[in-house]
Amino acid sequence: MFAIIRTGGKQYKVAPDDVIAVEKLVGEPGSTIELAEVLMVGEGDNVSTGPPLVSGASVSATLVEQRRADKIIVFKKKRRHNYRRKNGHRQYQTVLRITEIRAGA
Repeated sequence: MFAIIRTGGKQYKVAPDDVIAVEKLVGEPGSTIELAEVLMVGEGDNVSTGPPLVSGASVSATLVEQRRADKIIVFKKKRRHNYRRKNGHRQYQTVLRITEIRAGA
C-alpha cells in the first residue's frame, strides 16, 4: 500500500516503514503525528484520488528526530562592479517513519 501526502508545500510518496525528511513539524522525538493531507491512496491496481484530498484518509508517522539539512551556499556576484556576497543556509527538517496508512471511505 502507498500514499501520496502533502506537507510543507511538497508532495511525498510513502509506504509503511519508509523514513522521510520533511520541513520542520512541531513535536518531540518518539511522538506520533497524523498527516491528513492525503492526495492519493493505492494498493496494486486499486488507486483512489481525491479532488484534491481523499476524504477520510490519513497517514500515521512516528517522529524520529529533529535536525538541520546540509548547508547550501548562496553566492551573488555582479561582474565589473566589485560586488560579491557569500551567505549560507541550513534548513530545519523533521525525520518521520511512516507507521500506518488508512484509506478513506
